[in-house]
Amino acid sequence: MRVLVLGAYGLIGQAVVRAALSEGVEVSGLAREPARGAALLPQVRWLAGNLNRLLRPEDWLDRIEGIDAVVNASGALQSGLQDDLGRVQRDAIVALIKACELRGVSGFVQISAPGAKPGAATEFLATKGEADAALRASDLKWVVLKPGLVISPTAYGGTSLVRTLAAFPYVQPIALAEARLQTIWVDDVASAVVRSLSDERLARADFDLVAPQIETLENVVLTFRSWLGFSEPAWVWRVPKGMAMALARCADLAGLLGWRAPLRSTAMKVLKDDVVADPEPWRRATGQEFAALAETLGGMPATRQERVFARVQLVFPLLVVAFAAFWIASGLIGLWRFDEAARLIIDKVGTGYADLAVLGGSLVDIAVGAGLLLRRSFVPACAMSVAVSLTYLLAGSIVTPQLWGDPLGPLVKVIPVIGLALALVAMAEER
Repeated sequence: MRVLVLGAYGLIGQAVVRAALSEGVEVSGLAREPARGAALLPQVRWLAGNLNRLLRPEDWLDRIEGIDAVVNASGALQSGLQDDLGRVQRDAIVALIKACELRGVSGFVQISAPGAKPGAATEFLATKGEADAALRASDLKWVVLKPGLVISPTAYGGTSLVRTLAAFPYVQPIALAEARLQTIWVDDVASAVVRSLSDERLARADFDLVAPQIETLENVVLTFRSWLGFSEPAWVWRVPKGMAMALARCADLAGLLGWRAPLRSTAMKVLKDDVVADPEPWRRATGQEFAALAETLGGMPATRQERVFARVQLVFPLLVVAFAAFWIASGLIGLWRFDEAARLIIDKVGTGYADLAVLGGSLVDIAVGAGLLLRRSFVPACAMSVAVSLTYLLAGSIVTPQLWGDPLGPLVKVIPVIGLALALVAMAEER
């Protein structure tokens, strides 16, 4: 069998690909960055494609040539600079379904979400639901799978949020502590997908993939905290909904800049309505019951890398904002105190060059800071900050060498700025 997997290097997609390969399935993966996919999963044939642009059936025909079935493991939590949910989760998938009918691709496994339906309260669930409805109306041999909170060794999305919350020292903040949800191990999702590709009894049906036990969000976070090996909190702070939503709105703003922050307003709305589903139809069809959260984590040991990741994710947004603010403020101060800044070097280079150096340096600083705020340009902006800092050190050493001995250390302090930029690049990988 030859299968095309959308979202093939995502959290669920990678597990699906590995499970399919272990069963002898020939896998092709669709990715925005095929080179990235090839580095992670070299056994896969990678195809370039951005779901934001594959909106017509004819856009898909060449990509599904020779394919027997499609698995849609793609998706995004909320529209932002990188994703338009109406395109990614609905329009592109509807076009793909039509292309499959035209090309004779028979199988289609759609990974959706509990609560997904047309007209749902969030764009995430509504667009998923609209794609689900289009699939049900098709002539394909389809299966719609709706996993709950997916637990995985790879931290991304909801599981990344839970780990980050669990890393708070001393105090455990939790918003919507009483929200109810059910979990599922990522390999169980992957095995369900592979089974759905070949088991005729599952065709043309919807299945919720969740453990039967219903957990509260507070219990999930505290269970993860214990699993990570962090000490029990001295106090569990149940964050007021208004404060949590204000923080989520800040994350929404970050989303508009291209950052895929897990705690956005969509996540808050979904949790408020609970993430609960019915595991019974799947159990009746397959005889399989999924493991509870404690059992899942018991089979997935937490090591130093899990603890370090959780702590890094906790401070990373603060470091990004602080670093960007530092560069922008540096440039604005240079423009504000223009004459005083130029006076420091005017004796060495003359009035014209002094003014040009201050103006150019200030504008470059602001540009670096602005670049740091955009996810797409973050890593290049970090590299630029290192280059600019080295330039300042070199120029300062030549023109104003006395600043090396200044009690305030204006040149010495540039060195940790370079170190922070390099550290942020190391932290910036999303997957």
